[in-house]
Amino acid sequence: ATAIEHRSIGQSDEDGWGQAATLVIGGHLSDLIHAEVRLGGGLADAEISRGDLSLAVDYFGSWYMGLHYPIGELGNVYAQAGFTHVSGEATLDNRDADANAQFRDIEGDYPSSSFSFSWLAGLDLELMDNTYLVFEGGKLFEDTDTSANAFQFSSGIRYEF
Repeated sequence: ATAIEHRSIGQSDEDGWGQAATLVIGGHLSDLIHAEVRLGGGLADAEISRGDLSLAVDYFGSWYMGLHYPIGELGNVYAQAGFTHVSGEATLDNRDADANAQFRDIEGDYPSSSFSFSWLAGLDLELMDNTYLVFEGGKLFEDTDTSANAFQFSSGIRYEF
């Protein structure tokens, strides 16, 4: 499960939370270096805290590479950087209301700059051979046109072949 926190929305820097599902495919290039591709889709839209703006992430794709460092028999800590493509939509109900004026430029395709640098850091705890409980967080994207950004927080099970 992935929670997406949208931040810095509008002139008053509003925020909201959405939900997504993510599939991760990757592997170790060496004992310490890991590369992966992530594909995700939105499950629940983010309702922005002030106003009538709803942000939907339709889908995203990310590529990451980084360091996975073993912490004994417990599992690994890791940090990865890469790039993300995001496609979504911003819907503004009651467009003419004064409280919604700051969101009018965001309405439509969201984010308007769909390709962004991204990063994440996490911890995986080994449950049994090749099976891990994963906790991670990081920046999913930043919209260079509006300065809106989104962070991802995920937990789940990973099996390594």
